Amino acid sequence: MAKQPMLKFVNVPREMPTKREATERREDFNEIYAEYADAKAKEQASRCSQCGVPYCQSHCPLHNNIPDWLRLTAEGRLQEAYEVSQATNTFPEICGRICPQDRLCEGNCVIEQSDHGTVTIGSVEKYITDTAWEEGWVQPIKPAAERGESVGIIGAGPGGLAAADVLRRAGVQVTVYDRYDRSGGLLTYGIPGFKLEKDVVMRRNEQLEQGGVRFVLNCNVGGTGPSDLSFDDIRAQHDAVIIATGVYKSRDLGGPGAGAEGIVKALDYLTASNRAANFGDSVPEFESGALNAEGKRIVVIGGGDTAMDCVRTAIRQGATSVKCLYRRDRANMPGSQREVQNAEEEGVQFEWLTAPVGFKGDPVNAVVVQRMRLGLPDATGRQSPEVIEGSDYDEPADLVIKALGFEPEELPNLWGQPELAVTRWGTVKAEFTTGRTDMDGVYAIGDIVRGASLVVWAIRDGRDCAEAILADIAAKGAVAAE
Repeated sequence: MAKQPMLKFVNVPREMPTKREATERREDFNEIYAEYADAKAKEQASRCSQCGVPYCQSHCPLHNNIPDWLRLTAEGRLQEAYEVSQATNTFPEICGRICPQDRLCEGNCVIEQSDHGTVTIGSVEKYITDTAWEEGWVQPIKPAAERGESVGIIGAGPGGLAAADVLRRAGVQVTVYDRYDRSGGLLTYGIPGFKLEKDVVMRRNEQLEQGGVRFVLNCNVGGTGPSDLSFDDIRAQHDAVIIATGVYKSRDLGGPGAGAEGIVKALDYLTASNRAANFGDSVPEFESGALNAEGKRIVVIGGGDTAMDCVRTAIRQGATSVKCLYRRDRANMPGSQREVQNAEEEGVQFEWLTAPVGFKGDPVNAVVVQRMRLGLPDATGRQSPEVIEGSDYDEPADLVIKALGFEPEELPNLWGQPELAVTRWGTVKAEFTTGRTDMDGVYAIGDIVRGASLVVWAIRDGRDCAEAILADIAAKGAVAAE
């Protein structure tokens, strides 16, 4: 009888890939986890219980066939494991690195609920696809037949690229327009290299380009620059258009002194760092120190994953101190607990239950901070922060980074499209399952529909929208043939 390759969670403990020591990793922007060795990947995959109702799969936005590719990995059938993984996820090696597995698949693992420690799903997923690249199993897209239909995609982030992949595999002609000089969106310029090394993103961009996806970069839709195009121009060139711009407008802070020099937006800060550290670009704002933490006292305001990216970047840039202000406590912060732990190991100080009420100096030299306490739950069930009167204090700061989240830009105004319907939050109105808007042939996906969300949800939206476009094209063709 063949030996049972799975259900080894009782005897085999959970073991993550080796994590570099904090003193070492704070000196560079390389990823902090090593790769699994083949034997270790098989061992950790074999811990899966192969449960009848896989909660890991149902809590993954992409509904990845996780138990199947874990079993294939445990059996040493890695190429098959990659093919199963790639069937539902356009970028599994990216999700394996940056998804908050503790809140999604791993957080709902059955053996985790029984105190055996979750299967290391994200790390195995990363290992499978990294191996696939090394072995040459990842090939450029080769459609079985070319089609005459054309789709324009505005935004080269994960949602837009996922849609481009599905459409191109079906033979559709795809053009992606993006405001930046490199595609990838926040994968390229928003997420630091210590979470997602940039060659991982660039090789996917190259795969899409080799497969026939056309990229029009440095193109700000609705702008007046030499490479810019209007929305009407783009719409006229294609049978369908997908709006996948994401949300880039930073939420702002008020209070006395809020306009002082030295108070900067998180995305500006992270983009400058990624350009300088990961691509070697010349960035005047970084070189002048305006967007560089070296030798400075840094205060980051916010408690999400973007705030964690900022504090950990500041540590690597050589800040003299890095503090994070968050108005709730640790248990109520929206960012990944794994990221908080990594930040603390690297020397970040968290000031829980604190909120800024003003700033001193111009350039800024201090944040005026109020201490808070948690009161009664709000409509979402989270306890609302309340001010403790008379608790104000000054937190010294040479650079303040605002990481309070993102809001949608006013696309109907920016693009001169008043008929593009938006919600009261400014997001584009579209069907969640298809991306269809009220405008004929216009679709919208990702954060511009959902509001600021996860990369994995953008990938899901992109794939779903591409399938809907293929169905709509087929339906129009059938009508035309009658």
